[in-house]
Amino acid sequence: MRRPLVLAAAAALLCAGCSTADAGSRDEPAGASPSAASSSGPGSVVRAAVAALREDSAGFRQEIELEGEGRVYGLTVTGGFDFAADRGHLAVDLPGGAIDHSDQVFADGKIYISGVRGLGEDTWGVVPRDEAQAHYLLRSPLNDPEHVLLQIAALREISREGEENVQGVRAVRYRGILDHRTITLRMAPEARTRTDQARDALGSDLPVFADAWVDGRGRLVQTRMSADLADVRVSLTMALSDIGKPVRVTVPRPMTRSPSPRSAAS
Repeated sequence: MRRPLVLAAAAALLCAGCSTADAGSRDEPAGASPSAASSSGPGSVVRAAVAALREDSAGFRQEIELEGEGRVYGLTVTGGFDFAADRGHLAVDLPGGAIDHSDQVFADGKIYISGVRGLGEDTWGVVPRDEAQAHYLLRSPLNDPEHVLLQIAALREISREGEENVQGVRAVRYRGILDHRTITLRMAPEARTRTDQARDALGSDLPVFADAWVDGRGRLVQTRMSADLADVRVSLTMALSDIGKPVRVTVPRPMTRSPSPRSAAS
């Protein structure tokens, strides 16, 4: 009887964001086929694919879906990122949220943000990238796509689930679990406290799973993280494309004072 109640409490971490929005080493060859690479172990394949992408660039599309209280909420994040250079741009769309649309630019250790509450339409705020925090379960600090890669690289108990067609290519899907340390990575203190309390009451880590799809060239082409907590379900799917294609970034001129990270779409 206690488990459903505990999961319901944990689900509050997800529902908090329903109606408002806040702002390794590579040990597998890149050309290995999914079946050949798997012989070295699923964990090695996934970590190698993540490490390779972090030294490259790609376009991406994140679909974040939250289902609860009889409603489904959707958030879309699209853009391009040069992971090797730590530069990128993205657009965040949350129809019906406190901020319908926001643009963000990552460059020089900072995150530039438009669409911040209280600022003009064409005004950009700026936040140090290392100060951005995650405020909800399975959400990245200010939608940082590299945060997703760090979490996928930390997958545990990974299994090979078979081959599928993803992003127009044949890829192997690997599935694993995310431990408590990984899901609370760079989480804001108040959210971390609630997550810790839910974990302690449950007596084990919250049930959070993740999938990674790796194609025949050893490239990561899609990831998905998901949690099913009582009457609330949340998932974050990130599709990758144009791997290796240059990403051009124009750094905006920000306002003189920095906005709160939570005042932008996060």
